[in-house]
Order: sequence, then structure tokens, then C-alpha cells
Amino acid sequence: MKRTEEELKEVAKDLRKKAVTMIYEAQSGHPGGSLSVADFVAACYFGEMNIDPKNPKWEDRDRFILSKGHVCPIQYAALATLGYFPLDVLHTLRKEGSILQGHPDMKKCPGIDISTGSLGQGLACGVGMALAGKRDNKDYRVFVVVGDGEAQEGEIWEAANTAHKYELDNLIVFVDNNNLQLDGTTDEVMPNGDLGKKFEAFGFDVYEIDGNDMHQIVHTLDMIRMRKNKKPHCIFAHTVKGKGVSYMENQCGWHGVAPNDAEYKQAMEELEGGLK
Repeated sequence: MKRTEEELKEVAKDLRKKAVTMIYEAQSGHPGGSLSVADFVAACYFGEMNIDPKNPKWEDRDRFILSKGHVCPIQYAALATLGYFPLDVLHTLRKEGSILQGHPDMKKCPGIDISTGSLGQGLACGVGMALAGKRDNKDYRVFVVVGDGEAQEGEIWEAANTAHKYELDNLIVFVDNNNLQLDGTTDEVMPNGDLGKKFEAFGFDVYEIDGNDMHQIVHTLDMIRMRKNKKPHCIFAHTVKGKGVSYMENQCGWHGVAPNDAEYKQAMEELEGGLK
């Protein structure tokens, strides 16, 4: 049964708590970006995508690619919640021998459609999957999460150009525009300009939204599903890095740092209370 927007908000809150807990227990990981994409991950996995956790390799499933693979704790949280693997496996993040490595590994973890981590490559993989679907007369769609810092990579734009050429309207790219990357703002490191206009110039239908607003996400996915114009889609989403945890929000320093005991306790309290 399709979940309501309010139910999806609760799912996103739960995924955030699970992701922060995993990173805290591992004392390693990337909380900032995991929290900024949580709402989109919740909307896709729990509301939009046609998937079967009991059959992860189902040929007709929708595909999900986390091109910014370092924020995989939020994806792992979604997969475990859906039943791709037991919930207690979440406590093994980044441990030796775990299926939950620091970047998604399709050979280890059920539900991972492609291994990612080397930034800039995920969209190209998504374009290949979408093109294969078209040529095989399949109805599946491919969802790709791209970071704004990652969009500085040239391969992103080669892939975008290819998506336009082959009219891949089964491709949905979510740009996590939180304005921060590893060591500064995107403007300080390598200015992107207006990423929405860039994707539009590359032949995409572009939808500019608040990427932490569940209503806007769901409404946009509804529009994309109904639109038939042979164009790939880009959801250009303004998000908050570290969304939901006050001391992490918009702080570059929380790109790849694990919380200590006191910080973890505060994070759980704020996430449960629904920090605005």
C-alpha cells in the first residue's frame, strides 16, 4: 500500500536515526550527506519504486544508484528496514567482513544495484542501465543520487549528454545541492553555477525543489511519472547537510566525522523531537 506523506516523513526520521546510530557505533562514516538525502531515499524506497526485497535481482525492478556512495548508511538503513537483510546487520557498518562497507558493494550487499564510491561514475552507470531498459523494452526506471560537489566531475556531463541523446525518460537524477563538500563550500572548491540550468541545457526536464520537503518530493515524483516527452529528468534539490541535527546542519566539518557519546545522545533527541 502506498504510504502517505506523513508516513514517509516518519520513515525518513527513522532512517536518519538508524544512519546516525550506525556511524556512531562504527566511529566512522559520513553523517552530513546521509542526512541531507534521507527524505528522497525514503520517498523512493518506501513510496515510489517498484521493488521486491525478496527478489533483489528481479529483472523488472526499478534501480537505485547512490552515486555519492559515501553516504551509504542512509541507503543501508532503507534496505534493512525493507527486509533485504536483517536489521541487526546495521550494527556491523565498516567492520571487517561485513556486507556493509564504507561504500556500497553490489557483490556483498543485497539491494545494491551497482558498486559506487569513485565520485562521478554513478550517473554513467545509471545511463547504461536506463539505455538497456529501453532497448530491452522494459518499464523499469533508474534513480540516481548525485552530489553537488560530485557534479564538478566531467564524467557527470558526458553521461548527461548521453542521456539526452538517447531520450532516456526512464532516468531520474536527484541532485543533492547542499552547497558543501569535503573541505569547503562548492563555490570555494569549484563553482558549479546553476546546476539546474546546466542540466536543462543538457536536455533534461528540471524540477527545482526543497529536497528536505516531503510534499515537494512526492509531488515532483508524481509529475515525472505522468510526463511523457522523451526527456531524462533532474530533480534539482536544495538540501541541508546534516538535516535534523542542529550542530551538524550546514557544517562542513560533519562531512565525514562520527559523533561522540554526548553528540550522539543529542542527535537522537533532536531527530526524535523533529528539529525544524
